[in-house]
Amino acid sequence: MYEDQHARTNLNGTSNEVKTEELKSPTNENVLMKLKSYLIALRVWSLSASIIPTILGAAISFRTPAQHDFSLIIFILNVFTIALVHCAGNVVNTYFDYVKGIDNRKSDDRTLVDHILTIDEVVSLGAILYTLGCIGFILLAILSPARMEHLALVYFGGLSSSFLYTGGIGLKYIALGDVIILIIFGPISVIFSYMSQTGNINWALIYYAIPLALNTEAILHSNNTRDSESDQKVGIVTLAILIGRTASHVLYALLLFTPYIIFVVLSFKFSLWFILPLVTLPQAFKIEKQFRNEKTLQGVPSQTAKLNFFFGLLYIVSCCCVPHLPLISRI
Repeated sequence: MYEDQHARTNLNGTSNEVKTEELKSPTNENVLMKLKSYLIALRVWSLSASIIPTILGAAISFRTPAQHDFSLIIFILNVFTIALVHCAGNVVNTYFDYVKGIDNRKSDDRTLVDHILTIDEVVSLGAILYTLGCIGFILLAILSPARMEHLALVYFGGLSSSFLYTGGIGLKYIALGDVIILIIFGPISVIFSYMSQTGNINWALIYYAIPLALNTEAILHSNNTRDSESDQKVGIVTLAILIGRTASHVLYALLLFTPYIIFVVLSFKFSLWFILPLVTLPQAFKIEKQFRNEKTLQGVPSQTAKLNFFFGLLYIVSCCCVPHLPLISRI
């Protein structure tokens, strides 16, 4: 009888443990699912567009023969701050595209369409990201040798642009989004990163930012070309809509392949190290072919973003390995 009672106690104990685990398990799964939902909203796959120019600016500052010490802490803060502002801009884009009725069942961004997050959660996430980005900027301003007003001018210029891309007047909706992307994910990111390290601005950085800016614009243009029909139905005006499908194909090819032409010229004129990014050229041809096919166009923006990442890394390696950087002189 004692054994039976003991067995029942064990069985009850086991049963209680199982029930406890069953109660805990869904909670853990919900937390993981919620974190995954936030990551989806951030569009992490697109971060190469902002992080690569940031690393490039830091690499050029490391090679610049100026009197300054390269700071790893400033570099990390740079990446942290710029990535946060980029993610915040993505969240703002998600919110306004949904509110304006642009995102639908065929859209690439499923965050609000599929109710992965609520509208309030998206708004809160955007506010938190911008707040954290500003905290990162304050720390940068304290540690950086650059004058605070100069850093603030570049930083808040980039932050406001990330919001105005779809928020406020919505530059994306009046065919000015391409201009913003060319500026933010090119010169602004490179100059901000370089200035944070050195305390100075070298305008030659604009030339170094051009290949990355063109490649990043290719991501946006492929996205706008893919969505041109749905965008037109809701009254949006993008460059892809204005120039038509055939001209969009030509423009995408120019954006994709012009950086490679630049590197060929640089390799002949300055150093063979600049030919290193051409390793990614076969993949670029493959993606361009997918762009011309309606059936494979859907995945071109994300494929272009991956190309941008590897292309950019090889470009940074080239800048680190050349005997001297063209146009970058002692300040």
